[in-house]
Amino acid sequence: MKTRTPKTAPDYQLDKLDRQILRILVRDATIPYTDIAKELVVSGGTIHVRMKKLREMGVVTGSHLSVNPAKLGYDITAFIGIYLDKGSEYHDAVARMKKIPELVELHYTTGSYSMFAKIICKSTEHLRQVLNEKIQTIRSVERTETFISLEESIRRQVSID
Repeated sequence: MKTRTPKTAPDYQLDKLDRQILRILVRDATIPYTDIAKELVVSGGTIHVRMKKLREMGVVTGSHLSVNPAKLGYDITAFIGIYLDKGSEYHDAVARMKKIPELVELHYTTGSYSMFAKIICKSTEHLRQVLNEKIQTIRSVERTETFISLEESIRRQVSID
């Protein structure tokens, strides 16, 4: 039985049309390809082909629905600087942190912290519970430092030039 290799487009370079398509979709990921085609004066098939290539290249990794956590009762956003006992325990710590639903982002960092996390909680009591009963109980976590966000001032995608 033959093993299929994934399709790739290693030599494909993003052009002006690719960037225009991406700019439109970053603004509104729900816009139909036919509407994008009309706006850019190309065929709907062209948009489909371009999007397929962008996915194969890994430029487009999905589409996401954004919800407002506050509207769902999640009023606290906090950033947690996490110190690990040993850097070699990073992968184990990540595996355990993946099981914490309130943890929405996790970064391996340089500087003072081993990791930097973003968590969203319903209240300060919920935040305390996540810290004490979930994050700080992970064997490799030495200590944490918490920063509560008072307001999100900017949220955006990377600029598509």
